[in-house]
Amino acid sequence: MTAMPTTSPFDASGATHMRPTRLDLVADPLPTERYDLIYTLMTFHHISDTEKLLRDMHTLLASPGYLWVADLDAEDGSFHGPEFAGHKSFDRGELKRKAEDAGFRDIGFTTVFHMQIGDGPQQTEFPIFLMVARK
Repeated sequence: MTAMPTTSPFDASGATHMRPTRLDLVADPLPTERYDLIYTLMTFHHISDTEKLLRDMHTLLASPGYLWVADLDAEDGSFHGPEFAGHKSFDRGELKRKAEDAGFRDIGFTTVFHMQIGDGPQQTEFPIFLMVARK
């Protein structure tokens, strides 16, 4: 386990209402602290049990609390290649259903970025969605 730094990137801004937290939801026990916002960027597709992850995130949120997930829209698996063991990507409807089953509501999706990998004619574009859900 890596120790958290004694200073936060928010210290320079003077923000007192935000602080980063390092937590491995696959291996670490859930803390007792509750959060107003949890966000992830390109993490969900590396987690095999997204149903458990969503349930744990729901538990960690205060009420009302918000979950923001930015990750890969449905694709053919070429983002990481055939050796990748995680999720290739997410179908928005299926992820919404999983989030609803975990207790989230007011779930919405927006395309927020198009990541380009490769050069020239081999270049492939991968849409990145943002899912926002409320506890």
